[in-house]
Amino acid sequence: MSTTTKPSKRPQMGDINATALKGGAKPVKRESFAHRLYTSDFDVDFVGKRKIWYLISGALIIVCILSVALRGLNLGIEFRGGCVFTAPIGQITSATVGDYHDVVTDTDLPDMSATEVTTIANANQVQIETRTLSTDEVNTLREAIAKQAGLQATDVGYELIGPSWGSQITDKAIQALVVFLVLVALMIGLYFRNWKMSAAAMIALVHDLIITIGIYALVGFAVTPATVTGVLTILGYSLYDTVVVFDKVRENSMDITRQDVTYSQAADLAVNQVFVRSINTTIIAVLPVAAILFAGVVWLGGQGPLPDLGLAMLVGIITGAWSSIFIATPLLCQFKEREPAMRAHRAALAKHAARAQARIEATVVEATAPVTLAGPANLVVTAAPVIARPSDAQAAGRPQPVRASRSQRKK
Repeated sequence: MSTTTKPSKRPQMGDINATALKGGAKPVKRESFAHRLYTSDFDVDFVGKRKIWYLISGALIIVCILSVALRGLNLGIEFRGGCVFTAPIGQITSATVGDYHDVVTDTDLPDMSATEVTTIANANQVQIETRTLSTDEVNTLREAIAKQAGLQATDVGYELIGPSWGSQITDKAIQALVVFLVLVALMIGLYFRNWKMSAAAMIALVHDLIITIGIYALVGFAVTPATVTGVLTILGYSLYDTVVVFDKVRENSMDITRQDVTYSQAADLAVNQVFVRSINTTIIAVLPVAAILFAGVVWLGGQGPLPDLGLAMLVGIITGAWSSIFIATPLLCQFKEREPAMRAHRAALAKHAARAQARIEATVVEATAPVTLAGPANLVVTAAPVIARPSDAQAAGRPQPVRASRSQRKK
């Protein structure tokens, strides 16, 4: 019977081996976290502590759902429709946004409270987004903007984005997401030939999607077509990380009924084996994405597609790495452990372990029995019991013969 063993834990830095200290040996210090990270020496009970991971993800999902329900998403003009006015100005100052807000307010046009004024620093332009306006309202606002900027009305750029176009973009985004999820489920099912892996991967992807959308609602970033692109990209990254973990799980769980470990133990070993790889991959992926987000927010003032794309990818990459290890694999183990074959395998392992434990206890009792020795002049000496430590063979369930004392052998 082939066996799969979990890597033994190495001592932690600063801990002292008490047994070695009593015997005069040098204390054993555990290695640092950085060294263990470099050598991939981890033994974390990912599957056994799944309730903790579920609670953390559940709390995040609840917060994200509440943020979407209470705050709502800040849909970009591409989704909600409206008018966009663009005017070149001489110099952008800290008062530019407020000045052009006042220009829009002074026109006395109705329902202009949702107007957004932004500046484009590298082009020295001001951009004003409003609701859909009639022809007369457009002319009125263009003249007011031109007067503030010292331009002709024809120099003020104007673009109308109809709500029907925004709804088409929304429908296309939803269709792309549905097609993506279906193809992913089919691909995982065909590759691993296991629908339970497809189900666990899909739950992990939905988990990442909800958290990413919830973070957008909390931060207040505009949801634009760049956001949709970023979400689809990070879902692909999350899928890649999940497939890497599942491939190692499949490798460790081949012919699991012939091994001395359960499916959960084999999967837990697989996660520990790829844990460092997932961390390193995530860090390498996060660094350029964080640079994109920083450049879009700090250098470009939050304008353009970079902030929306950077935020979606940053949140998605982190949550994708989390869900692949802490959500998808424990869910897969729960699904698999409910199978009749896995239940029978667990029962057989438990029965074998009980028999081995009984043999060890019987051997220890036999070894610790007191021995009575008859000396000269009818002197009876009772030897103190000696507690014998079971050998490796005894630990495996094979009792060893107990030898008599030297005095008995001479008799």
